Amino acid sequence: MSADRLLDRPVDVYVGLGSNVGDRLAALRAAVAVLDGHAETAVEAASPVYETEAHVLPGAPPQRDHLNAAVRVRSRLRPEAFLREVAQAAERRAGRDPDAAPWSPRPLDVDVLLYGALVIPGGAGKGEAAAPLVVPHPRLAARRFVLRPLADLAPDLAVPGLGATVAELLAATPDRSRVDRTALVLG
Repeated sequence: MSADRLLDRPVDVYVGLGSNVGDRLAALRAAVAVLDGHAETAVEAASPVYETEAHVLPGAPPQRDHLNAAVRVRSRLRPEAFLREVAQAAERRAGRDPDAAPWSPRPLDVDVLLYGALVIPGGAGKGEAAAPLVVPHPRLAARRFVLRPLADLAPDLAVPGLGATVAELLAATPDRSRVDRTALVLG
């Protein structure tokens, strides 16, 4: 593995975890093990676990509730390497189908929410492929099930490119879906 996949110094990466298929808690715990088990990453903190209603596309059948949490990971990997080697690897180990339809039920979803102070824009121009990683996560401000556990870890963290802290985004989000804290823990 080449050194060009590494940053000069480690950064804090905030990751959202979710599962609504199978043993949801076991899937989240397995993801934490993958995030902590890579040579260039270490889990430093985990939020409480929340049970949340599934967001579904209009007209789609209802889904089982999700378990969601957020973790802070210290990483020396460049963002694209983190996505491939850690986030997507955890999803594959949990049996996630990379070709599944968006918003479909899944054994594990690992979303890179924030990567240090980086802003990695998304959007594809005409004839271009969409960026594999957009940071901050493009729907971060609109998802209460992501913001609530993230606020447990870093309420005063200024979100790069959005001009607000995590707590401010949580207070302002239009999403009013159910997000219930559980007694479950990741570690």
